[in-house]
Amino acid sequence: MPSKMPNSPPYDLAIAGGGLAGGLLTLALAKLRPELNIALIEAEDHFGGNHIWSFFESDVEPEHRWLVEPLISRQWSSYDVHFPKYSRTLGNGYYSIESRNLDRELRKRLPAGALKSGQKVAKVEPGLVQLSDGGKITAKAVLDVRGGGDISALDIGWQKFCGQMLRLKQPHGLERPVIMDATVEQIDGYRFVYCLPFSDTEIFVEDTYYADTAALDSATSHCRIVEYAAARGWEIETVTSEEKGQLPVIYGGNFEAFWNANKSVDARAGARAALIQPITSYSLPMAVRTAILIAEMPEISQSKLDKMLRDLATQHWKDGKFYRLLCAFLFLGADPEKRYKTLEHSYAKSEPLLARFYAGKSTWMDKISLLTGKPPIPVSRAIRLLLKFR
Repeated sequence: MPSKMPNSPPYDLAIAGGGLAGGLLTLALAKLRPELNIALIEAEDHFGGNHIWSFFESDVEPEHRWLVEPLISRQWSSYDVHFPKYSRTLGNGYYSIESRNLDRELRKRLPAGALKSGQKVAKVEPGLVQLSDGGKITAKAVLDVRGGGDISALDIGWQKFCGQMLRLKQPHGLERPVIMDATVEQIDGYRFVYCLPFSDTEIFVEDTYYADTAALDSATSHCRIVEYAAARGWEIETVTSEEKGQLPVIYGGNFEAFWNANKSVDARAGARAALIQPITSYSLPMAVRTAILIAEMPEISQSKLDKMLRDLATQHWKDGKFYRLLCAFLFLGADPEKRYKTLEHSYAKSEPLLARFYAGKSTWMDKISLLTGKPPIPVSRAIRLLLKFR
């Protein structure tokens, strides 16, 4: 076998960012393109961070389920929502993934030399990932899937949350997740509590806000979780894990300015490319789709990755126009303490409509239905926002 040329890049693809988007792509490539020499680069000592990612059954195409199946911690056939006017059980399946499962599967399926944890990326450019310690990783193609970035060109509110995994002294009695319990006191915008029953006595409880600012007081949220548990008669034995986060909820802005403000290659995915569900900020469905699209490319080169992913992000922005309008209704149209009415209005619609809504596949009839009925915000504000964000 001829030896590799001394100056040839040692990797076929370098992926900057070992979170959900980067991890799923690496797993997809390991399955579909095992001949590629890949480098997955992550600043932390483990991949995936400290998260519980969830998705609806309708979010991921059946033919793509193989990618997430080994990562799933729990699954349920239905879920509940609670609002001041009504409660409802919906039959769309719901799945949760603990981030440690992503780290486990990556270490199981990839050679050690491909997994570069504990290495912070300073800069990404064609053919090169520059590390903060001065090291360099060269590749035929590079992909930027680091989270964050400059979002100053976007108009945003915030979804912020603190969650705790509680081990209870007695069973909690929940048969399925509570995706939104909006019967709690409305504080700092739209507030709801999110519950995932992992076992009879283990439940993940998250205090969540759709707020105008990203400011998050973890201690206060933890107290509110204790209060919520006590109100339901749950006696906490111990807290086994915690997580928190602040996710931008995009309702407008200049996509081109956003893209240009983040100096990098055009081959971007995940939050770096605004490839998120505009209302929920869920990133898993688009991360799965992006991973499959890349892994199925006949040829993975920098130029082809740049074009495909720039086009994908641009189209996703265009497709999200209606959802950003609904976000504008939520953040700009409703008084903060009445924001829950927007979700209360939407969740009264049919189950198929809601499944398409979360999957980002709303039809024109769905959109008309979501905008009809008694307005959840003042009519004058609704008209003004429709004209502004049309």
